[in-house]
Amino acid sequence: MASGSDRNPIIIGGLPSQVPDFDPEETQEWLDSLDAAVDERGRERARYLMLRLIERAREKRVAVPEMRSTDYVNTIPTRAEPFFPGNEEIERRILNATRWNAAVMVSRAQRPGIGVGGHIATFASSASLYDVGFNHFFRGKDEGDGGDQVFFQGHASPGIYARAFLLDRLSEQNLDAFRQEKSKAPYGLSSYPHPRLMPDFWEFPTVSMGLGPIGAIYQARMNRYLHARGIADTSKSQVWAFLGDGEMDEPESLGQLSIAAREGLDNLTFVVNCNLQRLDGPVRGNGKIIQELESIFRGAGWNVIKLVWDRTWDPLLAQDRDGVLVNKMNTTPDGQFQTYATETGAYIRDHFFGDDHRLRAMVEGMTDDQILHLGRGGHDHRKIFAAYKAAAEHKGQPTVILAKTIKGWTLGPNFEGRNATHQMKKLTVADLKGFRDRLHLPISDKELESGAPPYYHPGRDSEEIQYMHDRRNSLGGYVPTRVVRSQPLPLPDDKTYATVKKGSGQQSIATTMAFVRLLKDLMRDKEIGKRFVLIAPDEYRTFGMDSFFPSAKIYNPLGQQYEAVDRDLLLAYKESPTGQMLHDGISEAGCTASLIAAGSSYATHGEPLIPVYVFYSMFGFQRTGDQFWQMSDQLARGFVLGATAGRTTLTGEGLQHADGHSQLLASTNPGCVAYDPAYGFEIAHIVQDGLRRMYGPDSEDVFYYLTVYNEPIQHPAEPANVDAEGIVKGIHRFAQGTSGSIPAQIMASGVAVPWAVEAQKILAEEWNVKADVWSATSWNELRREAVACEEHNLLHPEEEQRVPYVTRKLSGAEGPFVAVSDWMRSVPDQIARWVPGTYQSLGADGFGFADTRGAARRHFHIDAQSIVVGVLTELAKEGKVDRSALKQAIDRYQLLDVSAADPGAAGGDA
Repeated sequence: MASGSDRNPIIIGGLPSQVPDFDPEETQEWLDSLDAAVDERGRERARYLMLRLIERAREKRVAVPEMRSTDYVNTIPTRAEPFFPGNEEIERRILNATRWNAAVMVSRAQRPGIGVGGHIATFASSASLYDVGFNHFFRGKDEGDGGDQVFFQGHASPGIYARAFLLDRLSEQNLDAFRQEKSKAPYGLSSYPHPRLMPDFWEFPTVSMGLGPIGAIYQARMNRYLHARGIADTSKSQVWAFLGDGEMDEPESLGQLSIAAREGLDNLTFVVNCNLQRLDGPVRGNGKIIQELESIFRGAGWNVIKLVWDRTWDPLLAQDRDGVLVNKMNTTPDGQFQTYATETGAYIRDHFFGDDHRLRAMVEGMTDDQILHLGRGGHDHRKIFAAYKAAAEHKGQPTVILAKTIKGWTLGPNFEGRNATHQMKKLTVADLKGFRDRLHLPISDKELESGAPPYYHPGRDSEEIQYMHDRRNSLGGYVPTRVVRSQPLPLPDDKTYATVKKGSGQQSIATTMAFVRLLKDLMRDKEIGKRFVLIAPDEYRTFGMDSFFPSAKIYNPLGQQYEAVDRDLLLAYKESPTGQMLHDGISEAGCTASLIAAGSSYATHGEPLIPVYVFYSMFGFQRTGDQFWQMSDQLARGFVLGATAGRTTLTGEGLQHADGHSQLLASTNPGCVAYDPAYGFEIAHIVQDGLRRMYGPDSEDVFYYLTVYNEPIQHPAEPANVDAEGIVKGIHRFAQGTSGSIPAQIMASGVAVPWAVEAQKILAEEWNVKADVWSATSWNELRREAVACEEHNLLHPEEEQRVPYVTRKLSGAEGPFVAVSDWMRSVPDQIARWVPGTYQSLGADGFGFADTRGAARRHFHIDAQSIVVGVLTELAKEGKVDRSALKQAIDRYQLLDVSAADPGAAGGDA
C-alpha cells in the first residue's frame, strides 16, 4: 500500500491534504487499522467507525470537511432526544379536533352554489409540525415585544383557522365564510395568509410560493439590524418559516441562503414539510429531495436537522448492526416511498423488507398492520419537539429542519400520498366516517349523513381547550396576531426641504441627485434621521450615494475586519455593526425583501423604519414585481426609487436597461403611489406628502414609487405661487405660454418636461402657437382618482356627480392636448378619457437600444421637435393650422433622420 506521501495531492472539502507527513509510521498504522476493519468487519462497520471519528473530531474542534449529506435517518439519535414537557395525549386530542375542523371547513366551502376551493392535504401533512410549535415554541406579543415571527405555509391556512376556532378567536360563522370575504363580510376568511385582508390576524403573506423563504431570511436579518442599531430589542425573537419541499424549487427559496449563514442568523429556522409531493406528483420521483436539500443547505453553511422517521422505527434501527436497513432507506427513491404510503402492510413487507433476509428477519415478529404504521418523523410530536429544541438552541448558524411527512395524512386512503391530493377539496360521507374514526371523535353517523358535516369543539371548559389557552398564555399570547403599536413620527418642518426647493442654479444635476440631496437633509433630522434605512443592490456609487458611506456606514454585523483600499479617501467604503445602509449585493430580490421587512417594522416590532430602496428602474417592478405585491399585502411602507429611469435617458446601456414601462407596472399595484417628478421642488413636495401619509398621525398602508433620472438638467427654483396640491395630486401648470395666438396644451412628466419647455419656445417663435406646459407628476394617481369618481357616480346617481381632478384642472385650458414622456404611450394614455379636449400622446414604445439620448428620442419621436410636430398635427385636425405646415416642420427638423438630432447631454452621474 502506498503511503500518504506517495499519493497524488488533492484538496478535500477545501482542506489541503498535501502537507508534509512528519510521522509516516503512525500514518501507516491508521491506514492499516482502517484496512483491517474493512477486511474483518466489512465496509459498513468501517463506515460507521469513520463517521464516529468525524463526529469526535468535530467535538474536539479538529477541522474536517463537512459531509454534504448523511444517512437517510434522523439527525438527532434517540438517545439524545430531550424530555418532552407536554401532555402528548391531550395534544393528540387537540390536533385531532384541529385536523377535523380544517378539513370540514374546506369541504363545506364546496357546498352547492359556493364552490370556492381550498386545500386540505397540505395542512394534513404538516399539522403536527405546527401543533408542537404552537404548544411549546411560538412566542406571542403580549410581553410588549414583537414575539416570534412565523411564516405559515400558505396552503396550510385552513389548519391555522381551525386552531383559532378552538381558541374562540374565530367563530363557526367565520369558518363557514372561508374564501367568501365580501359576500359573508365581516366574517369572511381569506384563502391564504393575507395581512391586508385580515390585518389583525395574519402578519406575513407567503403565497406566491418562494416569497416566504426569502422574506423569512431578511426578516431575521432585519431583527438583528434593529437590535444592533438600538432601535428595538429583538434578542428574544425567533423567525420560523414553514415551507414545502416542492416550493424549494423556486429560485427565491434558495437564492439567498448564503446571507443567512454569512451573518450567522441563528434566530432563523426553516421547517421544510417534505411530503415528497408537488402539486401534480412527486418532487423527486427518481431521487431523494431530503438528501438533495440537505446537501444544498449544508453547502450554504446552515445547520441541518433531518427528521425522517417516527419512534416506531427506533427498535428496527437499533437492530441494524450491518447497516442493511439504513442502506435500504438510503437507496429507495421518493417515488417508491410514495407508493409505500398508499399500499398495504403486506406490500411493504414484500417490497421494502423482502429483498434481503436480514431485513425480513427484522419484521418477522410484526403484523402487516404494524408494518403499515411505521411512520414518518414529521408526525411524531416527541421527535418534532427534539428537532425544534435543537434548532432554537443552536448558535452561530441558521437551522433547517427537513421533516418527512405524508401529504393528506389521516384523511384516508383516497387522499394520503395520492398524486391528485393537492386538488382534492371535498370528502365523501365514507371519507368523513373513516376520518372521524381515525381521529376518535364523538360525531355520529347521522350527523355525517344529513347535510354538511359538523364542526367539532370539545367545549370551552374542556381539558383540551384549557390546555391550549394555558400553553399560549405561557408563551406570550396568541399566534398569529398582527399588532400595530407604533406611534406617529414627528415629521420634519418645511425648512428641511428648503435647499432642494431652491433649485440647482447654474449647475446641472439629475433628479436622482436632487433626491439624494434631500435625503441627506432628512437624515440629519434629530427626530427621524435614524429611522431611514438605505437599500441598494450594489449600486450606491451609480446613484451618487457613496457620499453616505463615511457617515451612515454599511451595516455588517462583523464590522470591517480589513483595511479598506480607499481608506484615505473622503468617501471611503465603511462597514459597521451599527451601519444604517443595507448593501445586499447584486440581488434585487434580496433588496426588496429587506425593503418589506423594514417597511413593516412598525407593526412587527412597533418601531417604524423609513426604507429608501434605490435601484435601476428596469429591474424593480419588472424583476421583482411579485414581491412588490407581497409588500402591499404585508402593509409595508417606504420609498422606492426607480433610478436611471426612462427608455431613452440611460445612454449606452441598451435594451435590457431601458425602462419605458415601470410606471405602467406600478399602476397595477393598488398599494403603490407612483410619481414621475421633473424637478427638485416637485420631489420635495412628494416626499413630504409621502412622509405625512405613511408616518403621520393618520398613517396609510401605502408605499411611494418615484422614478428619477440620470440626465443632468438645471432645476428651477420653486415658483412663488407653486401649486403644491397639483404636484401631489398629479398635475400642475409649470410654464404658461406667453406669446403666440393659437392655444395648445403640452403635458409632460419627468425628464420630458424640459423637452416640452423647448417645444413651447419653438411653437411660439416659429408657428405662432401659445402652448402651456403642464407637469404631470403622476399619470397613475390622476387615473386612480378619476376611476374612484366614476365608481362613486355609478353607485350614487342621485347625488351630485363628481368630476375627476384632471378634468377640473384642465377645464379652463384650450386644447388640443399633447402628452409626452420617456415612457410607452400607455402610461399617459391612462388619463385620455378624462382630458376635456382632443388628446394625443407621444411615447417610447418598443425595445430600447444603445445610442445618444438625442438619437433615441428622435427615433421614438418624443424630442422637442417631435412634440412641435405633434402639436401642429392636432391643431391641423381642428383646422387651426394648415396641413402643409406639417410637412414643412418634418423637413425643417429632419424628423426622419435620426442622425440629424442634437445628441443631447452626454453621460450624467446617477
